[in-house]
Amino acid sequence: MRLHRTQRTALPRLLGSLLLVAAAGISTAGAAPGGQGAHGGPVTAAAPRPLGQIVPAPAQVKPGGSPYTITSGTKIRVGDGSREARRVGDYLAGVLRPSTGYALPVTGRDGSDGIRLRLGSHDSELGAEGYTLKSGHGSVTITARGAAGLFHGVQTLRQLLPANVEKHSRQTGPWRIAGGTVTDAPRYAYRSAMLDVSRHFFSVAEVERYIDQLALYKMNKLHLHLSDDQGWRIAIDSWPRLATYGGQTEVGGGIGGYYTKSDYKEIVRYASSRYLEVVPEIDLPGHTNAALASYAELNCDGVAPPLYTGTSVGFSSLCAPKAITYDFVDDVVRELAALTPGKYLHIGGDEAHSTSHDDYVTFMNKAQAVVGKYGKTVVGWHQLTGATPVKGAVAQYWGYDETGAAERQQVADAAKKGTRLVLSPADRTYLDMKYDKETKLGLSWAGYVEVQRSYDWNPATYLAGAPQSAVLGVEAPIWSETLTNSDQIEQMAFPRLPGVAELGWSPESTHDWDTYKVRLAAQGPRFTALGIDYYRSPQVPWPAG
Repeated sequence: MRLHRTQRTALPRLLGSLLLVAAAGISTAGAAPGGQGAHGGPVTAAAPRPLGQIVPAPAQVKPGGSPYTITSGTKIRVGDGSREARRVGDYLAGVLRPSTGYALPVTGRDGSDGIRLRLGSHDSELGAEGYTLKSGHGSVTITARGAAGLFHGVQTLRQLLPANVEKHSRQTGPWRIAGGTVTDAPRYAYRSAMLDVSRHFFSVAEVERYIDQLALYKMNKLHLHLSDDQGWRIAIDSWPRLATYGGQTEVGGGIGGYYTKSDYKEIVRYASSRYLEVVPEIDLPGHTNAALASYAELNCDGVAPPLYTGTSVGFSSLCAPKAITYDFVDDVVRELAALTPGKYLHIGGDEAHSTSHDDYVTFMNKAQAVVGKYGKTVVGWHQLTGATPVKGAVAQYWGYDETGAAERQQVADAAKKGTRLVLSPADRTYLDMKYDKETKLGLSWAGYVEVQRSYDWNPATYLAGAPQSAVLGVEAPIWSETLTNSDQIEQMAFPRLPGVAELGWSPESTHDWDTYKVRLAAQGPRFTALGIDYYRSPQVPWPAG
């Protein structure tokens, strides 16, 4: 609410046809007049999109056979009758019905035709999130071991259809899916995006819109930055003024807001319906002015500072020597953990410049114990490695290419001792960094981050000295000092977000900028159909018009 206004891949085989697509100019059907299709024949405006021309790139593609066409008689079959498969089927029907105008009934009756969603694959290599998609003349079948895999397969099916399938009014087909097989599973288990709702507050509806966008690119985590100097955004019953007082403003002095527990549960529910896990963050011991302003007793001198609406960092700190500080931490973590079904809880730990090193170590070690007490896995910004990360802790690296060697080594050494890493280098994946000097929104303290720079790095080798096995995944954070609504979030997130999603999902062998930029260009009409006013990077060969 708003203060009660609320290793095998077929991509090399497809490279030639993809480059032909780029050279000719990609149509909204994913094909270019005069080019070649997946089978080498002439391409027309109605030709289906080649199986490999999606984002993230699939692990394995075997094109061949006749395409499948969705018609007015198509049924969505969830043959095993499971609740999970039906839920995915209902979701797919909700995407396809408005644009196709077809009834697309979801049925538990088995059959050899239609769109078939199948749980129970025996292919262990698919894991919990992988899937196979087989398309032919009579049917398209998505098979997975788990419901998340089935859902990710549906995202692939969406991208194989013309971009206009995303519109909410009836469009002209045909709705064809190229023949062949996609076999796909993620490279990393942790594929995240962070939304800062503290610098500026975003409504439940705005958060859910972002969740839908993350789901299309197979992200599986939403990191919510729920507290900072400028605002506290989650109701805590045992400390009510955190939200009612500490949440009343935002950067620039506008009216802020906070999520009631019902609001937060709705975000968690909606994310779960898109197979994303919410990772809540309470940033500690710095970035705490909103809390300090709400409760004088949390300050070492017992004096509450005024609310803050600027953008400076590093000036606030909880009082590490005070016992009440840890009562506060215990209450907040207890209530937030009870609201959060996922395994992770993020406790921040960055830019604590007003906390002495000894106090920082003491505080972070005690805070980690509280997180464990309530059954959650600790996540912290990479400065956590300057304390003593508990067993199983995750450090989120947000430094950049020029970060000091000592700091990078500290993180690598922690990784060697068992700390897992989520990589979100600021000069690569921070989506609020300006694209170039002409970008009106965003900041540039980590430099300008164009689309190629955001995509063209390897998580496995990025942090020298860290074992590749320590890398749990990647994250694309977006900070909101300059962003106030969904349109502005989307202008900064797109087209960079899909590239970070690909780094998290696709095999390393598919990583190639020249191929990727062609596939990304084909997403442009889809962005438009979804109402996303994306940045038209000159590095990407977007379709004409």
